[in-house]
Amino acid sequence: MKLIGKVALALVGLILLLAAIVVVRTLTYKPAAGADLSQVKLAPAVAIDSAKAAEHLSQSIRFQTISHQDKADNQLAEWEKLHAWLQTTYPAAHAAMTREVVAGHTLVYTWAGSDPSLAPVVLMAHQDVVPVTPGTEDDWKYAPFEGTIAEGAVWGRGAIDDKGSLITLFEGVEALATQGFKPKRTVILVSGHDEEAGGTGAQAAAELFKSRGIKAQFVLDEGMAIISDNPLTGGPVALIGIAEKGYATLMVTAEAVGGHSSAPPADSGGVLTLARAVTKIAEDQAPMKLDGPGGQMMETLAPQGSFMIRMAMANRWLFEPLIIKQAAASPAGAALLHTTIAPTMLKGSPKENVLPQDATAWINYRIAPGDSSAAVMDRAKAAVGDLPVAFAWSRAPNEPSPVSSTTSEAWKMVAALAGDTAKAPVAPSLVTAGTDSRYMTGVAVDVYRFQPMVFSMETIKMIHGTNEHMSLQNLERAVQFYARLIATSAG
Repeated sequence: MKLIGKVALALVGLILLLAAIVVVRTLTYKPAAGADLSQVKLAPAVAIDSAKAAEHLSQSIRFQTISHQDKADNQLAEWEKLHAWLQTTYPAAHAAMTREVVAGHTLVYTWAGSDPSLAPVVLMAHQDVVPVTPGTEDDWKYAPFEGTIAEGAVWGRGAIDDKGSLITLFEGVEALATQGFKPKRTVILVSGHDEEAGGTGAQAAAELFKSRGIKAQFVLDEGMAIISDNPLTGGPVALIGIAEKGYATLMVTAEAVGGHSSAPPADSGGVLTLARAVTKIAEDQAPMKLDGPGGQMMETLAPQGSFMIRMAMANRWLFEPLIIKQAAASPAGAALLHTTIAPTMLKGSPKENVLPQDATAWINYRIAPGDSSAAVMDRAKAAVGDLPVAFAWSRAPNEPSPVSSTTSEAWKMVAALAGDTAKAPVAPSLVTAGTDSRYMTGVAVDVYRFQPMVFSMETIKMIHGTNEHMSLQNLERAVQFYARLIATSAG
């Protein structure tokens, strides 16, 4: 009994010691020192006409620059009308900048700085929008391509993504040019015409810059935003994307003899072989990790979270599996921590009573930084084992972007202004979708993704959805952000 008592006492002592270590580490927890933003001198607000800016966004929505799945359905005249309208609507901006058109309809504007030794900044916003889902038109409070101004907002497809950025960027440039601002650093605007369909325009612009030897101080595009009810802190936070996931779609094909469905083969044919393969691939998920931008976001925000969040992040050596499990409870949280796998399309027989001669599945991957398309292919092949299926990419994969700095001068400027705009903490994060900026990684070391607009976790769902709209507060907030960013970085 004495021995049992001693063992029990030792266990209690170890538990108390462990608890003490956890509590002390929590109370003294500080994440790795980030950049000091307090020394950044931000340009003041500029005079703007918010009512006129709202009317301009409204007008831009009426140009139906829709990127369809089949490019033959695109109405290119709508892009040309938008271009002419931009020139008429922003005369001071067009007088200050030179304009080039690449890849047919992508716009490149250059506002030459007085000091050519300074690396330029590149600001991006695309012209095209996604279609309105057929059959949902009547679900909109206001017609999706009329740009109605009502209820303190501008309504319509593209009001946020991404004509909202395009118009507020031009409003900022117009305001600065009208007030006589002359940049020291060159400012380049890139407006891709087909971001929603692959981004060939932005790719052509990037190749143009590389051919000219342009090395930018930083690139800023859409991607993240100000979230008013961030789950980690419960309050507002400005999230800046410092990387974005890669994109790849794997085609998995099972071949078979085919024939009449009344006499199926013993092995059940290609459809069941394919189903088994897809199931094995989807069940072999990539491991989740906290060492990427998603984990960096958690670490940055943890000190402002609850005691339990601080305790978990301060003691990752003990709680990392629990942190990952909690993050993975939501699809959005899981996507921040690993490469995702999503079977999206299937093709089999053209008729219900015919066995297919081949059956194909398309599996979409969003590849996390640190992973690669080659590793994805290897994992898929290993998962299916000896099942008789063939693999091919539907098109060349886009690899994940490099991870941009959170200590550079470029980061300090963008983050300081984002924080001042949001009146909230700033944290790096990972963009799980794709943006035109992925093509600019050879143009600048630091590529950031941020829209200066406030959304809740609920309202952000309207992007690409029904009733997309930009509040007038967000409109004014974005105009000021872009104007001040140009004046701060190039003034």
